[in-house]
Amino acid sequence: MNSNIPFGKSPARFELLTRREAAAYLGVAEQTLAVWKCTGRYSLACIKIGRLIRYRKCDLDDFINQHLQAMEQPRSAFGNVFPSDNR
Repeated sequence: MNSNIPFGKSPARFELLTRREAAAYLGVAEQTLAVWKCTGRYSLACIKIGRLIRYRKCDLDDFINQHLQAMEQPRSAFGNVFPSDNR
């Protein structure tokens, strides 16, 4: 374990966030996280301490990375809207 970390502090990678903080970090409502947990819609890891729910920041980052989608180039109904360089 890293001895440079002060007692009671954890590295940012393992920082625990409340449901409110996790929801803000993901840009969703708190209730959305509760629904995801209850329905199992997404397998977002959380930690239950008594009746409190906490989320590790590194798990939230993993969740974001798993749900990244490649952006498509914009197109119109008439095909590509950008002129090609093939003249």
